[in-house]
Parts: sequence; structure tokens; C-alpha cells
Amino acid sequence: MPDRPSQDELFAAVDELLAGEPKLPLPADRARLRETAGVTQARLAQVLRTTTQTVKNWESGRSEPRPPRREAYLRLLEGWAAKHPAEPAAEPVPETFSGPAPERPVPADGPAYDIVPVSASSPRPDRPVSAVSRPAGSAKPASASRRPARAKAAAPATDSLFPNGPLAVLDGDGTAYCLGGVLLDCPATTIPQLADWVLKESGIGQARLNRHGKDSDPLIVLTAAAAARFGLPERLEDRRGLRLAEDHPVVKQLAKAKWKLTQRGFGPWPRIYRPAQGGQRQCVQLAILPWDALDSRAWGDAATLHPADLARVLGVFASRVLTPRGSTAVTGLELMTAVRPPTRPVKDEATGEWVSGPNTGALTRALDPAPPEAPPEHPVAQGWEGGFLDEEAYQWVRDPQLLSDEECLLPWAVGIDINTAFLAAAVRLTVGLSEPVHVRAPVFDKKVPGTWLVDFSRLELDPRLPSPFTPTGLRPQGPGWYATPTLAYAEELGVEVRPLEAYLREETGAYLDPWHDRLKDAYLTTTADMGIPTGKDADAAAYLEAMALHKTYAAADEAHPEGLRAALRELAAHGADVAHAAEAGDEDLAALVRRHRQGAIVLSAVKSTVKGGIGKLRERPQGRHYRDGERWPALDRPTWNPYIRAAVIAKARVNMHRKMAKLAALTGLYPLAVLSDCVVYASRGPSPLDFLPASADGTPVYGTFRIGANPGFCKLEGVAEMAWAVDLMEQGYNPARHIKGGDAVLDEGE
Repeated sequence: MPDRPSQDELFAAVDELLAGEPKLPLPADRARLRETAGVTQARLAQVLRTTTQTVKNWESGRSEPRPPRREAYLRLLEGWAAKHPAEPAAEPVPETFSGPAPERPVPADGPAYDIVPVSASSPRPDRPVSAVSRPAGSAKPASASRRPARAKAAAPATDSLFPNGPLAVLDGDGTAYCLGGVLLDCPATTIPQLADWVLKESGIGQARLNRHGKDSDPLIVLTAAAAARFGLPERLEDRRGLRLAEDHPVVKQLAKAKWKLTQRGFGPWPRIYRPAQGGQRQCVQLAILPWDALDSRAWGDAATLHPADLARVLGVFASRVLTPRGSTAVTGLELMTAVRPPTRPVKDEATGEWVSGPNTGALTRALDPAPPEAPPEHPVAQGWEGGFLDEEAYQWVRDPQLLSDEECLLPWAVGIDINTAFLAAAVRLTVGLSEPVHVRAPVFDKKVPGTWLVDFSRLELDPRLPSPFTPTGLRPQGPGWYATPTLAYAEELGVEVRPLEAYLREETGAYLDPWHDRLKDAYLTTTADMGIPTGKDADAAAYLEAMALHKTYAAADEAHPEGLRAALRELAAHGADVAHAAEAGDEDLAALVRRHRQGAIVLSAVKSTVKGGIGKLRERPQGRHYRDGERWPALDRPTWNPYIRAAVIAKARVNMHRKMAKLAALTGLYPLAVLSDCVVYASRGPSPLDFLPASADGTPVYGTFRIGANPGFCKLEGVAEMAWAVDLMEQGYNPARHIKGGDAVLDEGE
């Protein structure tokens, strides 16, 4: 029995409850105060005697500190707030936009992803159906913003600086289609006039993603008709340089109007600018659709969409990731800088003025790599004969002689694909932020990022699994250079790691964490938009069924609903709960097709941004006139860092090996082949659930492959007959390359 409290004790407890706990600043302010004070998350965790991940959770709002750390944390934040008062900040761009769409039946069980005024296959009207009519003969206003009406549709949230969103798709009649159904009239007839209109009247742009960063430049996407309107050719004649000639009339117009072009010139993604005035950037980004600005490998058939549809697709991508600034690889690299800028304002104690200083935890200056980390043509690699780092994705096929009779008699070969494997590997990955330091005979420390020379050639490993130390999956032939994640996994396997030498970094940090967080949120939000379950505890069978349904919708032709109905009835015959959809009306089916088609485009672009951004960290020289040993432009940017790319790929590869080894230990199943993030297994049934183990309660076994939408989880890549896979293996081909159908592209971050 607890002691009976006195009345005074009870009153004191009640008074304390009424007073409430002291309120902490908002999570964003906690991060701002810490960054302004120049303190890392790791240092703060050390002071408060907790973990770095816990500090991250406090600053992201995922969790709140508890006593006694809560009081200490509050005291620290209040002290920082007194020293560094917040500056007035511009209103941020909303994460998502839910702009109005034409009235059209949309299933109640799914988000209204599609806001498609006109189908891609239908002829374009002279003016959009949503445009406000104008009396004949009246003057066209310089900039008129109009929204299509839709019953019960709330106006999209806007940024006070950029009320019309991050971008516009400009058609040949001067109509600029913006996110949220906004239409603008663009009076410009030349590219210089267009640049002036965008910066002075359009209200297009995107607020910075980090308080120390820069606002994104407005993006104007030109359709073929708009390109012709401005005097641009139908296609670029310079197929090697992919740019207009210096004597082209459009280039001359820009020069005459005092506009400049970047070194890329006027190509598919020209950037037009003037020197900043009063601290304000004067820059406009263009994308020329007829010049293949939207690569179909990343954007699918986005370039064929109606301008209103394309504005929706690109706008959703921009609001969730970043306004496109070129290829998805370029955008992925730019996102790293946008969320973790290299500089921040610091106060000069001598003058009392604010000056630019390095931002803690960022890549702040261009650094040369260690010789083994550099590509062979790099200046530091000239004359180097000590071997090179070879951390790449898997390309491995098991020796057919090692197939058992039981495996060969199984009916199916099932391929599973790891969702955004590089993104999953990037989280909480400690990388080097300073110059490499050469060390002889170092003691291996998994907390130190670096490149280590180790000999694993004498290790005896199970040949039914690929070696975790080489991308070919074969045993190393002698000493080799490895990134820290590979050696950390070797220790995990019980291998004694004795480096002969190493190139190590003294300044370290989880540089990619904010990049990972934004892309992960974009990936999961877009996936959820299409009605696919995204929770970590989502039912695996429900996820596979939703993915099959999504692929059916995305591949359908909205103009022929009967073909879609037949496909849905076939899914229903195999147990999918889609009978109600098969009986839907033509309008409802068309809406579903558009929703899934556009969602698939955004999802593809997000995934390409991940892989392309990682690959861009090791951009190679371009141009037929390049000679080995010469520097190339990419080397002068802080984000050229081949070690970070190697560390991400190494971690992704060992993550996959860890799951393959765990699955083999639990079930005796070994992979037939691996290609990058796809692995193929023999199976008794055509589903991954037919060979992946589950606990007694049906939940996945920890440490093995897990079906689901999250980065690092898996989805079905393809199914084929086992005899087909064996035949390919015996011919020396990789079944993982062909299991999806066609010839898969090995996308390993290049």
C-alpha cells in the first residue's frame, strides 16, 4: 500500500500539473539554434549523455526528451536563443499542393492525385477548358492568374514570395500552366522577354530548403509549340555538344539584352542569368521538351503529357524533392547542397559584421581524393600503381554446377528488388568531410571513414553466396582497397581485419542524412498517393497486391477501358480484391489510369534522383579532347567526392549480402543470381512469400528480406520458369538482368 498523501502534498502536485511542463521550442527551431551555435548533433548527444539518433529524433519531431534530459535540453536551448535570436524568415513553400482539378468522378478510397484537365490523347483546345474567357479584341493582360473551378476544392497553400509555385509549363499560345491549376498569360515573344517576365511578374520560384541555402530558380518548361514561338529549332543540330551555336539568333538576343549563359550554353536545360543585384539572384532555368530535356529513363513518357498534366507531375516532384535543375542526376546532387549548404553566416568578432563561414557537417570545399579512390584519369592517380578502390554493385551468377537437384526441380525463379537500395544505405552513414590522411599499418576502426588496404584472398567462403568483398562476387585475388562499410561487415562475419595501410578522414559526419530524409519522404508520400500501403507493419500480401494493381493501371490505355477491365478481371481471378474496380464506369477508370500513370512518373524520377545523385559524386570527364591527367570542371565543386559514392554502394552491397546470408542460414536457400539491387531465388511458388520465412505470427523474420514500400524493403521484380533461369545460367547469362522482361540496365550510381 502506498503512503497516504497529505492534503498539502496533493495540492502541490495539482499545482505542478496545472502549471504544466515547460514548453520546448519547435523541432525546426531546435535544429536552427544548434546549427547557429556551431554544435554538431554528436557533440550535443555527448553532453546530454544520449545518442546522436535521439537528438535527430528531437529535432525532427519524432520524439520528445524526457526528464531529466528535458530540463537540461530546455536550459541549453534558452541559452542559445538568448545568444542567437531568430531572424525573420520567409514563409516556406508547402510540402504538397492539392490544387483544384476539373470535376470528374474520383474513387473515394484513394487520394485525388490526378488533376488532369485534358487527356494526353485528346486534341488540345485553343484555350484550356478552365480558362476564363476574354472578350474578342480585348488586350491580353501582362500577367493574369486564374484557377479552374471545382466544387468543394480548397485553394492550394502558397508561398508569399512565390504564389504560383515552383515552375510552369509554357505552351505555344502563351499559356503558362502552374501547379494547383493556376494559369498565367505570358506575353513574351523572345527568350530575353521571357526571362524578364518570369523574374518580375510570374510569381514563380521555390523557397530555400535550408535557412542557410538559396531559393530555387524558377523553372519554365517549353513545349515544342512554345520553343517554335521563341525561334528555337525543332531539334539540336550539334548532337555532340547539345547546344545552340554562338551565332544563333536566340543566343545573340540574350547577349544583346545583357543576359548570360552558363558554361553548358543553350542546350536542353539552359540557365539564363544576370549578376545578382542587392543580394537577389537573377536566374531563370529553362527546359526544352523537344530537345529531350526529360530523359525517358527517368521521366517515362512525361514529355508527351498535356501541359497541365506535366505541370502537375513536375510540380509534385518539385514540392517534394526540388525544382528540377537538369537531369535527375544533377537534381540529386543539387539537393545535397540545398539541404546541407556549404556555408552559413557567422559573426566576425573583430568587426561585428556577419560574414560567410563554413557550415558544420557540410562539404565546404573541393578536395582531391586519395590516389586509390580516384578514377584512373584523375591528376592524383597519374603514376599510381597501388591499385584502386572497387566498391561497386553486384554482378554475380552462381556456378550452375553448384545447383542442387532440389533447386532445379522447383518450378519458379522469382526476382525481388530492393527499394531504393542506395537511399537505404545512405542513412546514418558516417563519411569523411576533410582531406585523406595516409596511415601505415593502422588499427581498423569502423567509426572512421576511409579507404583501407586489406588482403582477403585467403578467406574460404561459401561459393553458393557471392563474396561480400567484390562486385563480381568472386574471391579477391590479393590485397585490395575497401571502404569502411565493407570492413565493418567483415568484422561482423568474424574475420580479423588487419589493414596494411589506409587513407583516413579526421573530420566526419552523416552528411547525407537530410538528403536521405527528404527523398525518403518523397518516395513514401508518392507511393501512398497511389493507394499502396507504406507502413513498416503493412501486410506483405496486401502490398504485393497493391503493386500489381498499380502496374496494371499505369500500363493501361485510358482510351480503351475494356482492355483495363479484362486485366482487372484477371487479377480478381487470382484472388485480388479488384472486382469493384472492374465494374467501374469509363470516367472512373480513366481517372485511376491517370492517377497511377502520373504517380509512376514521379516515383521513377525520385528513384533516378537517388541513383543519379550518388553517381554524380564521381562524375568522370567528358569530351573527346580530354587527356588523362587534366583536371575537369566537376573536380572544382565540393560535392565531387568519390569516397562517399563508394561508401554508399559498399554499404548497399553488404546490406544485401547480410540478408542473403541470413536467409541461407534459416532456410538453406541460396541466390541464383544478383544484379545491383535485384536477387533471384528458386521458389515453389510465383510469389516472394512462397520462399521468404515468416515467424509463427506471420511477421517477417528480422534480418532477412522484407516485403514492403520502405527504402531497403523489397518488391517483386519478376517471375519466370526455373528451367528458363537454369538455361541462362548455363549459357553464362545473368537471370537477374532479364527476370523483369527485356534487358535490365545496371544502374550502379554512374
